[in-house]
Amino acid sequence: MSGGRDRLLALKIDVDTLRGTREGIPSLLRALSQHRADATFLFSLGPDHTGRALRRVLRPGFFGKVARTSVLEHYGLKTLLYGTLLPGPDISRRAGDVMRSVRAAGHEAGVHCFDHVLWQDFVTRRDGSWARAQMQRAVERFGEVFGEAPRVHGAAGWQVTEAGLAAEEEMEFVYASDTRGTGPFVPRLGDRVSRCPQLPTTLPTLDELIGIDALHAANVHERLLALTSPHALERAAEPVPGPGLSRPGEPGPATHVFTLHAELEGMKLRGVLERLLVGWRAQGYELVSLRTLFDSLDPARLPAAHVETGTVQGRSGTLAVQGAAAG
Repeated sequence: MSGGRDRLLALKIDVDTLRGTREGIPSLLRALSQHRADATFLFSLGPDHTGRALRRVLRPGFFGKVARTSVLEHYGLKTLLYGTLLPGPDISRRAGDVMRSVRAAGHEAGVHCFDHVLWQDFVTRRDGSWARAQMQRAVERFGEVFGEAPRVHGAAGWQVTEAGLAAEEEMEFVYASDTRGTGPFVPRLGDRVSRCPQLPTTLPTLDELIGIDALHAANVHERLLALTSPHALERAAEPVPGPGLSRPGEPGPATHVFTLHAELEGMKLRGVLERLLVGWRAQGYELVSLRTLFDSLDPARLPAAHVETGTVQGRSGTLAVQGAAAG
């Protein structure tokens, strides 16, 4: 592979459910080993209340996503009843050994949330003390599972507030991946900058692409590989349309973060993931964890930007996005 560490693509794996933990993680570990890829796994550590996500039925685009991505097929009926007709099982209490297998295989482990649905649906509606309390519960449970403090946080559903960003500092997270954007940056918190840089997701996810523009499981990898191709890199300096997104200029456009899900790429869509891993390696990317990406950066050279509220094509509702770089 050419280019040394000039071309890095970090794999961020969100693990949302008990099924994704038990079934998706072992499958992903095998695929990553086979393709010599590293990754960061971000865990939902408390109860699996996936069924309560049905509260989002009135959100624009929600039904469209459910129809396009075969939610029942990927998550299973039992998971979709957790928190409603079935009690929500405690994920880390039931599958802590599977979580630890990630670190035993040499991958990075971090915090996604305590209760995925609770955080995703309510963090922007509650005050800062609520966000800190939820994050603290996740940090404490992570310590019980792994015997150490987490270094990385990635907010469920890309939902985060300024209070949540400040809480990451308080809890001594070294870096985070809570946002969508175009490259690493440091968040502006009022009149200062955070000590916890953001490594935003830069590429669309499979569930945002499948079912749009005639994309399906057999060809969706081609769209993603086109976005990371040398031709795409040549255009990287051009402005990016979207909700307040801009290319900050540091580091170079050959840096990407791709978010995948244990419930999707770890199960029915594993074949798509394997085609992507092969394609990215052929393009000259080193497939790394968020830890490796962060270690390649000079934090003093990262641009500062506000975290704003925006939308992403193919995903319902609003989420946290990287704003224009501030002077």
